[in-house]
Amino acid sequence: MNNIIPDVALIDNSDERAPLVLVLDCSGSMAEDDKIHLLNDGLKTLEAELKKDPIAARCGRVLVISFGGDNNVEIMGDWTDAMDFTPPELHAGGMTPLGAAMRCALDEIESQKTQMRSAGVSYKRPIVMLLTDGEPTDDWQQVAAECKNAEAAHKVNIMPIGVGTANRDILAEFSNKGALNLNGLRFRELFIWLSRSIQAVSRAASGGTVQLNPVDTWAQMQA
Repeated sequence: MNNIIPDVALIDNSDERAPLVLVLDCSGSMAEDDKIHLLNDGLKTLEAELKKDPIAARCGRVLVISFGGDNNVEIMGDWTDAMDFTPPELHAGGMTPLGAAMRCALDEIESQKTQMRSAGVSYKRPIVMLLTDGEPTDDWQQVAAECKNAEAAHKVNIMPIGVGTANRDILAEFSNKGALNLNGLRFRELFIWLSRSIQAVSRAASGGTVQLNPVDTWAQMQA
């Protein structure tokens, strides 16, 4: 039998959590047009915005998963409360194993739910933000269907976001809500919006509806 190692943060802070998984493309194409540097700056913006909000700092819980580079899919550190979150430094290279990254995200969410339940900590529906500028170089169809099923079962909210020439049709297969495109390289605006979304979710009553801010500060609107 596998023993669950207690997370000290969940013992010290019993506030209801708002989990967030960032699934971030670090493939070779992200080196173009300074995208990887702007993404790293966006993560620093997310850190600052979450930490300056006292409720989000305690309730937000963040995990970063990168795909591409030398390690294919990598979990960039442990689940961390927003107050303790330090963004990893991302580097671009390699292919785009998007399917494997999303499989990892679903598995990590269920593992984290088990951790929180074991610690007696309640949680809001986790958010997965998937960000890519390309299309998968691995098998993705099965996990895309699982993502939609998990959304339909209210286990997770998935936000696929395309950058540049990303294949939006494929991205839309990962969520029942479809996909959005980043307007230009507005990573900073995206992460400010995301931090405010976590703030809103953290303050919402359990089981209630959360009204998020409009996405027009960062999303490309369709004609």
